[in-house]
Parts: sequence; C-alpha cells; structure tokens
Amino acid sequence: MDMDGASSVVLQALTQATSQDTAVLKPAEEQLRQWETQPGFYSVLLNIFNNHMLDVNVRWLAVLYFKNGIDRYWRRVAPHALSEEEKTSLRAGLITNFNEPVNQIATQIAVLIAKVARLDCPRQWPELIPILLESVKGQDGLQQHRALLTFYHVTKTLASKRLAQDRRLFQDLASGIYSFACSLWSHHTDCFLQQIYARDEAGALSSLERTLLNYLTLSSSLSFQGFLNAVFERLKQFLECCRQVGPDSTCREKLEKIIILYTKVLLDFLEYHPCAFIPLIQRSLEFAVSYLFTPAGEGVTFERFIVQCMNLIKIIVKNDAYKPSKNLDDSKPESLEAHKIKTAFFTHPTLTEIGRRLVSHYFLLTEEELAMWEEDPESFAVEETGGDSWKYSLRPCTEVLFLDIFHNYNQTLIPVLLDMVQNLQGPTNVEDSVQLRMKDAVYNAVGLAAYELFDNVDFDQWFKNQLLGELQVGHHRYKLIRRRVIWLIGQWISVKFKSDLRPLLYEVILSLMQDPDLVVRQLKTPSCFCKLLISIFGLLFQLLQQVTECDTKMQVLHVISCVIERVNIQIRPYVGCLVQYLPLLWKQSEEHNMLRCAILTTLIHLVQGLGAESKNLYPFLLPVIQLSTDVSQPPHVYLLEDGLELWLVTLENSPAITPELLRIFQNMSALLELSSENLRTCFQIVNAYLYLSATDFLQNYAESLCRAFCNLLKDITNEGQVQVLKVVEIALKVSPILGAHMFQPLLPHVFRGIVDGERYPVVMSTYLGIMGRILLQNSSFFSSLLTQMASECSQKMDQLLGSVIEMWVDRMDNITQPERRKLSSLALLSLLPSDNSVIQDKFCGIINISVEALHDVMTEDSETGTFKDCMLMSHFEEPKLSDDEEPPTEQDKRKKLLALEDPVHSVSLQQFVYEKLKAQQAMMGDQGFGVLMETVDTELVRQLQEFLQGL
Repeated sequence: MDMDGASSVVLQALTQATSQDTAVLKPAEEQLRQWETQPGFYSVLLNIFNNHMLDVNVRWLAVLYFKNGIDRYWRRVAPHALSEEEKTSLRAGLITNFNEPVNQIATQIAVLIAKVARLDCPRQWPELIPILLESVKGQDGLQQHRALLTFYHVTKTLASKRLAQDRRLFQDLASGIYSFACSLWSHHTDCFLQQIYARDEAGALSSLERTLLNYLTLSSSLSFQGFLNAVFERLKQFLECCRQVGPDSTCREKLEKIIILYTKVLLDFLEYHPCAFIPLIQRSLEFAVSYLFTPAGEGVTFERFIVQCMNLIKIIVKNDAYKPSKNLDDSKPESLEAHKIKTAFFTHPTLTEIGRRLVSHYFLLTEEELAMWEEDPESFAVEETGGDSWKYSLRPCTEVLFLDIFHNYNQTLIPVLLDMVQNLQGPTNVEDSVQLRMKDAVYNAVGLAAYELFDNVDFDQWFKNQLLGELQVGHHRYKLIRRRVIWLIGQWISVKFKSDLRPLLYEVILSLMQDPDLVVRQLKTPSCFCKLLISIFGLLFQLLQQVTECDTKMQVLHVISCVIERVNIQIRPYVGCLVQYLPLLWKQSEEHNMLRCAILTTLIHLVQGLGAESKNLYPFLLPVIQLSTDVSQPPHVYLLEDGLELWLVTLENSPAITPELLRIFQNMSALLELSSENLRTCFQIVNAYLYLSATDFLQNYAESLCRAFCNLLKDITNEGQVQVLKVVEIALKVSPILGAHMFQPLLPHVFRGIVDGERYPVVMSTYLGIMGRILLQNSSFFSSLLTQMASECSQKMDQLLGSVIEMWVDRMDNITQPERRKLSSLALLSLLPSDNSVIQDKFCGIINISVEALHDVMTEDSETGTFKDCMLMSHFEEPKLSDDEEPPTEQDKRKKLLALEDPVHSVSLQQFVYEKLKAQQAMMGDQGFGVLMETVDTELVRQLQEFLQGL
C-alpha cells in the first residue's frame, strides 16, 4: 500500500485500535501490523501524534507504534529497514516543536527521541544536542520543560552505551554541556528556595520539577567532584527546607523525591567510581552520621532518606577498595588513604554511639509494627527481609549496617553489646513495654552477631539459665520475647549449641508450635528431628489450615519443603497427611498463583523424597503437571517453570510409564514452539521419556517431535542445536532401529553438516555422535541414508562415503567425550572388512582414529603389563551410599542398565580392532593386507601392535 496521503486511513485504524470492542480492535491491530514495514508509515504516525487537536488516546497509540518501529526497523541492517531519506525527514520532524501539552505523551516522545539518538547520535544527527540546548535556554516555560525532559532521556541513554568509542563521544558531549547544565541546575534550585520561603508553592513546584530534570541530566554525565560537593550543600538546604515547610506542604513529596535522588547519585558514584570518591568519604560519613545518630536529624529525616544514608555508611565501611592488604607494602596508595580517613572518623566514642543507637533506637519494634502484629499477625510475620531488601527497606537495611559495622569494628562493639545484654538479665516485667521492646532489640543484635560473639558468649549456659525460662513465660505480652528467643536459638544452633541440649529444644519447639500467637508459631525450626516428624508435620498442617493469608501459607509450605528436603527418603512413612491436604490446598488456591508455585515446590521435594513410591500420588500429581504446563491455560504464566521441574522429577522417579503420564506429553509441542528459557528443561523431559519407555513414547510422539525439532533447528543458537541433537542421540542409543526410523527427516541435516565440515566444534561432535550410532547399530539405515544423500547431491555413493570418512578423521579432535571418541572408532571400524576401494583408500584414517581411541580408553594393568578397556561395564553395581548421599533415582538405574547394553560399554575396543583387522586380512590375503598396512604411519603401527599384544 502506498502510504502517501494515507493519514486518514491510518488515523481511522488507530481510532479503531483504541476501541474496547474486540471485533473492531483486532482487525485494526492486524492492519496496523501489516503497515509497519510500509514506506511512509512512520511519517504518517509522526504527523498524527504531533497534531494536538486529535484524540489523546489515538496520539498515544501513534507514539507507541512509532517507538516499537524504532526497535525493529531503524537499524540499517534490520529486515524491512527504513530508508535513509525517511529517517532524515523523521529526525527533523521529531525536534521541531517542544510544546507537547500532555505530560505522558511528552515523556514517550522524549524516550522515542532518545532511542533514535542512541543509534544515530552524533554522526547522523549532529543537530540534536544544539537544538535541545537552544530550546532549554528559551523563555517559554512549557518548551523549556519539554526540552529538558528530552535532554534528560537522551543523556541517560547515551550514558548507557558501553563501547569505548561511544564512551569517548559521550565524554566529549558531557564536558561540552556540563557547565551550562550546572548553571541551569543552580539557577532553578535557587528559584525554588526563594519561592518556597516566599510561600509561592505553585511556582516552587514548577522550579522543583525543572531542578529535578536538570539534576537527572547532570547525574547521567557524572564524574565531577565540584558537582558532588555542590550536591552536599544542596542536600542540606533541601533538608532544612523540609523542616520549614512541614509534612503537609504540596512540595513535600517532590522535596523528598529530590533528596532521595541526590543521595542516590552519591551512592551510584561511590559504587561505580570508589577511588574517585575517596575525597568525599569524610564529608559523606559526617553528613550521614550527623543526620542518623545526632539531634541534627530530628524533624527532617524520613524513612527512605535514612535507608540511603545507612547504605552510604555501609558501602564505605565494607568497600574492598578502601581496605589495605594484610601486607601493608602491597597496598595501593588510594586504599591506604581511604583506610586512614575511615580510621580517623570511626573513633571509639563515635562507634560506641552508632552501635548503641542502632540497637536501642533503630532495632526497636515501632508502634505501627506492634499494631500490625495485633491486627494482622500473618502479614507481620512475613515482612520481607531477604535478598536486596536492605537497599530500600528500613529494618533489613539497619540490620545489614549493624552487621557490617560490628564485623569491621568488633573489638570496640562487642563490649558495648555485652553490656546491653547484662543490663537485661532475668525476666522482664510484662507491663513494661519499653523494656520488652529493648530486650527484643538486644536479642536481635546478639542473634545477628552470633559468629562474631562465638568466643564471648557461653550460649549453652545462657540457653539453660536464661532463655529456656523466657520461652516458658506464657503471658500474651511476652510473645515478643518468645518469638525473638526461638529465632535467636535458630541463629546460634549452627554456631555453638551442644547436641545433648537438642531434645530439650525440640520439646520447646513443639510447645511453641501450639502457641496461641500465630507469629510465634511461624518460625523456621532447626533440623535433625526425624523422631519428631509425626508431631511436627501434624502441627505444621494444623498451622497451614488455620492461616488464611497466601504469604503465610507459602512460608509454612517453605518450612515443610525444607523438612522434606532435609530428611529425604525418611519422609516416606509420614506422607499420609501431606497427600490428604495438598489437593485440598491446591483447589482452594485457584486465585493465588504464587501459592500454587509454593505447592509445586513442595511437590518437587516430596517426589524426590518418595522416589518410585511417588506413583501413588499420580491421581493428584499428573493433573497438576497437566495444568501447570498447558500454555492454553492462563495460570501457565506463573506455574510453567515449577510445573516443568515437577514434570521432570516425576519422570526421573517414575518406576514405569502409565497412559496418563504419556498423555501429558501432548502439552510439549506448544512449549517447544515458545522457544523460551525453559527449552533446556523441555529437552530433559523428552530425554526422561526416552529412558522411561522409548518404544511407547516414540510411536506416539516422534512424528510431532521431529517436526518441532526441524523447525527449531532453522532458528536456534549453536548451544540450542546441541540440546536438540542430544535428544536424537539418546533416542538412537535407547532404540537404534526405531529412533533412526522416527527421526529420519532430521538426519539429512546432520549428514550435510558433517560433509560441509560444520565449524562449531560442539555441534560437529554431536553430528558425529549421531552418525556413529547409526553406522554402528543400524548399518542398513546408514546405507539407505547414504543412497538418499548421494541422489540429492548428484554424487556417487562411494565418493560421498569417502567425504564423510575424510571429514570424520579430520574432525576427530572436535570430539572431547571419551564415550563419543570410542563410538567413532567402533563405527568406522564397522565398515571393515571391505573390498571397497574408497574404504581401503581411507584405511589409514580409520586406523589413526582407532589408535587415538585406544589411547583414550585403555589402561595398563601395573602387575601384568597388559592393557584393558576401562569403559567396559560387566554388571550392575548398587552403589554404597553414605548417609548424606542421595540414593540413585529410577532414571539413574535405567541409564545404568542401558549402558550395560551400549556397545561403548559392552564391546572391547582392543578386541574389536583385532577382529576387524583379522577379517580384513582374511579377505585380502597376507600380501594385499601388507600393502594396505604400509599406508599407515610406522609409529602408529608400532603403537597399535603394543595395544594388541597378547590377543
């Protein structure tokens, strides 16, 4: 379709594409998709979203289509790439008017310009930056804001480029605009401060918005000490401003946002340029410590700012670049300089004050947290504290800072913490909420610092004399301490806790699991309790059924999973209650996909623990796998990854195929079409079916599988190709006749790959593994494949066979696995005895490969001096397992039995070489054979004779 004059048609399609009616929407979307590659389409879109008279939704959609087009068609090498003429005209049109009235559309246009800039700036678009700077200097408020917004997105995008050449271009750009951007930032900040103190909140908000954009632009082009020093000054002004305007001002939210951004730029600079940050260490520590640990922070600090300041201190304390080497002479001068600044700052009084305040102020449970405990104990119990939560959440952030400071300055801080413990000896009055909270905080510190306190606390005595008693105080208000003490024991149990105290502890745990308070009961209990499994499972299930929050159920399931994983096969006698309850829980959790993921994880551990007995779970298990891996069912978005893992372990532990287990494989075709990151697990599932029941499986599914594989091989990475081909290789190993017949459409691809000399070694190795299996175990099929390929290539069969052998010999070094090297040798030797002149012509190469393989597999018996093939397996040995080793799965046993029948493990290479050479000699006669042997290098002949002596 010629797009000239097509504005009205495109406008109509965009209007229809914003409809709520799918009957109108779908055809419009399809039409727009077809136009994506038409010349002129993006020029029309530009005219539409630049026309402020049109409907906002239509303009928004036009911007989105344009933005997606940049990703797909802007690069010169892209299929259906835009012409250079159209791109020139589009670039000009994008920067003619910075007057977009709608904020969201203005942001999208800015992002879109940045995407083009990333590809074309500065070479094809040298005028972009000058025009942006010109517009930023203008007097018009809207134009200045929109140009600044674009400026920010462009610098942010250009700063993200990583090639050295691009980095240099960006440095030049940054230094060119830096002083201008700095003065603009300073001007807008001063305007804001004047307006805020003059109570002009509307003007202040507008200036603050510009300050923010200026600042963001500057922070994209970082590496400037002067700017960072100015940041500290501005931070103090903004914090003081917070005190002045109070919490209810309309500017308060923006103020806090800009304070967070200012501190974030310090953190980013510290993270990416630690050495350049050294001159700012002193200032950063003074700033953060004064606001966090002195009266300077009262009335101005807020949670996210406290978190950022704590992270600033933490990174400075922990940064390896700021620590000298053990041998001072090996230390870098900058590390010594940083260490000197830190040592001078962290004096005994400063550390003592920080340590005490962290525990006695920041560790205390807040009134909000206590109220939450009362009103919603489940949500309170599952508050997030793991992963990277320290970067943005106050409580984990405080705990991580405490740990790092304690670890680095334990000489000073251990006495401080022990003194706090000493002041809290004995039971605490249940009416004294302040002391209860303080004890909770101090015990939290002792738990976190367990490894540091190893030599300073006799935990066993403390457990018997103090903690045990506290666990038995049943008062409702004492639940704070009961919860904290059992957590504390969990922290210390792997550090220092006598095993003869454990029975006492288990009894306490069981009584706590019947505690009236839900939070106390939700504690991850220690391990080593097989004798208590029945009671523990019973109580965990009781808890699972009592709690209502999805998150809590997930946490309890996690504990159950941990228990199952820890006790492994000892779980088998106690599975009853699980099997009764999990189907019910699965049914109830239809709306909660994350809870279903937790159930899937529990099932994975359960199947691994049950081994072959997991077949008794199939009535529940198989429908769960079926639903989780069916891409036509909406829940698969959440459940697929865990569902595939469960499918795989179910097959690995299955004692025998069942019709239902076979039927689930119908889900696989669609999964292979997805080509997602789950492809590897899909291939493992296919392999597991092949090991479990090759004949049933191949007869039912090989045709569709082969089709899917042929499609995959057209568009897949080398690593992906290897995964696909390994499946074919396993099919041939398990069932040489049926496997070759079923995957026949795929094999010409393999054959051509060998003849053409596939460049990627791992792929070539796999090609040769497949061809080796066919040649050795299904020679008649090899002949028919050779006939087919000769006719395709218009070559004689012998000539083609010669090319295959030649390439095989040439690429033997591509094969690294000893099994495949031996297989290659057996396969090529199986061509002997032969009177075919081509095979005789390649005889030297075949012997070459055979001697190489003999070197790989033969070991010398030190007593007799004779050689034997170390790959031979004569019988199936049950491995002797130590207690902590997992028993072999059913699939492990299947692989072992298969190996016993595999020629690689059942045929002696030494014997095979000998027999084939004898047969060749018998066929040709001694004289003819002697002439043939003369084509082989004398050193190779000598080595061969050494391997064959005694036969």
